[in-house]
Amino acid sequence: MTMARCLLPLLLLFAVLAAGYALGLQHWLSWEALAARQAELRQAVAARPAGSAALYVLVYALAVAVSFPGAVVLTIAGGLLFGVPGGTALAVCGATLGAVVFFLAARSALRPLLARRFGVLLERLRPGMERNGFSYVLALRLLPVVPFWLINIAAALSGVRLSAFALATLLGIVPAGAVYASVGAGIGGVLAEGGRPDLSVILSPPVLLPLLGLAVLAVLPQGWRWWKARADA
Repeated sequence: MTMARCLLPLLLLFAVLAAGYALGLQHWLSWEALAARQAELRQAVAARPAGSAALYVLVYALAVAVSFPGAVVLTIAGGLLFGVPGGTALAVCGATLGAVVFFLAARSALRPLLARRFGVLLERLRPGMERNGFSYVLALRLLPVVPFWLINIAAALSGVRLSAFALATLLGIVPAGAVYASVGAGIGGVLAEGGRPDLSVILSPPVLLPLLGLAVLAVLPQGWRWWKARADA
């Protein structure tokens, strides 16, 4: 495979991202736009629930695939329009699909480039990441302070299997997604009055500490095996 063909998937995502900015789509994924159109969006969801849900997942997946800003707005909009369970499920599906698309594009485009310079290091990392990649990605996904796109790139370059990456992403973003969707479910009045949601809730101890505990549990088996191997050596 030529280098141009390797880079093509990532270049297409960058082209979509640039087109989105050129069309001003960043203004649509804002609190102001959500506040101004929430009544219209609610009516559309009520009239065509299945079609609206599918369109929401598609928009979310596309935004994540091209790393377009506004995922938090989309998640909160999901809670506002579909309720907490429905909004969480749809946001998780959209985010996972988008992450998988980006993962495949980055793995196709970037790994061949880096293999020339860091091939030895990548080959050393590959066995461990293929074996334990699910736990590492799950732990990182559970922590809302780690950038979503950065985890996508790191997993793509380090040899995590696609199935492990997709499942860890699906499970790992549920807790934070549910928190944001619950914020969205009760935010209609705040937006109507020109306010913005208080997103600091995701970093409050009652929310962040349990997520941190889950992240530690996700990597605990690998830590135990490493300690046991050191002890037996």
